Amino acid sequence: MPELEVDATKFAGMSEEQARSFPRRTVVGEHLTDDQVAAMPKMISTDSHVMEPDEVWQQLSPRLRANMPKDMFRNVPPGAGNPHLRLRDQDADGVAAEVLFPNYGMALFALDDVETQQESFKLYNDWVSDFCSVDPKRLYGVPLVSTYDIKAGIKEMHRGHDLGLKGAMVWQVPHPSLPFGSPHYEPLWAACAEAGQPVICHILTGHSYAKTGFKGGVAGLKDSTNIKTFDTASTLFDIIFSGAFDRHPNLRLLLAESEIGWIPFLLQQWDYYFDRHGRKDPLPIKRKPSEIFAEHVYGTFLEDYAGTRNFSWWGTKNCMWSNDYPHFNMTFPHSRQVVERHLKGLTDDTRQRLTRGNAIELFGIEV
Repeated sequence: MPELEVDATKFAGMSEEQARSFPRRTVVGEHLTDDQVAAMPKMISTDSHVMEPDEVWQQLSPRLRANMPKDMFRNVPPGAGNPHLRLRDQDADGVAAEVLFPNYGMALFALDDVETQQESFKLYNDWVSDFCSVDPKRLYGVPLVSTYDIKAGIKEMHRGHDLGLKGAMVWQVPHPSLPFGSPHYEPLWAACAEAGQPVICHILTGHSYAKTGFKGGVAGLKDSTNIKTFDTASTLFDIIFSGAFDRHPNLRLLLAESEIGWIPFLLQQWDYYFDRHGRKDPLPIKRKPSEIFAEHVYGTFLEDYAGTRNFSWWGTKNCMWSNDYPHFNMTFPHSRQVVERHLKGLTDDTRQRLTRGNAIELFGIEV
């Protein structure tokens, strides 16, 4: 497979000087002619990001601003913060629409100060709503929802929906005193089910290893692979085995940027032990975890060649493509070539589901 270099000069609005300082990376993709690329249907990314300007957080009072994380990732293309340039980058990459998550705002899920988290989330939700208003059918923001106070969180979720935002982004790793298996979240699950909006857990949010900063070397590699996947798997386990989906048949959950290859293996294991232990010990669920997952849970894939090999038998109704723009892992500007590598050989209907149809159904996207 050819390695395709991410050329920073392809970004809309990026100067040559900016392009020279942008990190170089390559993606592995299929070799396609320009005509083949142009003929491919446009896709919807279910995990993309924006870059919030400093001015958003300056609106906090000095007391609350003192609680904010200090580090910010700044080396991003102009389209990360400018919606007009963002649309141009979408066009260049064959993208019809994106579901947008924060950048700096992800770190705010780890805040211990409740008021700071709540007020900063409100500011972000206002800002991203304005960002998306430039083209509401191509830019779909997600409201940040603080879950320390569930009633206040539900109120903010509904306010976000009134602003045109989709879903409800909560922490992936809860505060230790508020595990997902507790009744604390029950009103939120009910509110999301009633609203027809998915709960969304994105990697590196909440009280995870990212809260204390990223490590280097072997320890950092272990965090970025083993611990990151463990965090997602634990969240999925706790929500499924809490019985939340049985109590709320319309509840949906999206695991964002967690890849997918690990999921069918764990579902197989959970099914086995559900059958084995469920005969002698009462469990909160009455059907196999894999059946619950198939009806209620979604995942996103970026560059998961092991995971996409499963699409011949699993996951085509539960998984969705993402580009992770503007992060270092992104597939821009070669997303169509990368997708061809992952989905080559599948039927046109299956490819459409994975690259846009599932996203349209889950989020109610109008393309």
